[in-house]
Amino acid sequence: MTTATTFEELPKLAGKETGVSDWVEITQDRINQFAEATGDHQWIHVDVERAKKELPGGRTIAHGYLTLSLIPWLTGNLLKIEGATRGINYGSNKIRFTNMVPVGSKVRARAKLLSAEARAGGMQLVNEVTIEIEGQDRPACVAETISLIYR
Repeated sequence: MTTATTFEELPKLAGKETGVSDWVEITQDRINQFAEATGDHQWIHVDVERAKKELPGGRTIAHGYLTLSLIPWLTGNLLKIEGATRGINYGSNKIRFTNMVPVGSKVRARAKLLSAEARAGGMQLVNEVTIEIEGQDRPACVAETISLIYR
């Protein structure tokens, strides 16, 4: 699901869901690559054999920050803004990791625009992004993200 709008109409979308991404599988290869990139090689993420013995469900789990790092990719096509030439991540107000993401799980993003205000020669968007896990009631992550978009 994608929402199309203009800069002028953005503020009217505040409080509304703007899109839901496709499902993406979290593979061990993706987890291992993230571990290499960040230096976080904690066994719960990368030691498949130990996880089989010691973790609930017997599978490794994705890093919370791996889940968070997927937000720009998962949400990148959910809100189409006519005339936008670029966007930047400005930060986050609040991030919570509310459930583990076992390897082999599928996740998707659900975005809700909380506010859209003129700022710094562009538009500041605050979104609530929920990373859902297929088949689970409790999401993996809920983050309030801030971005700036420009014409």
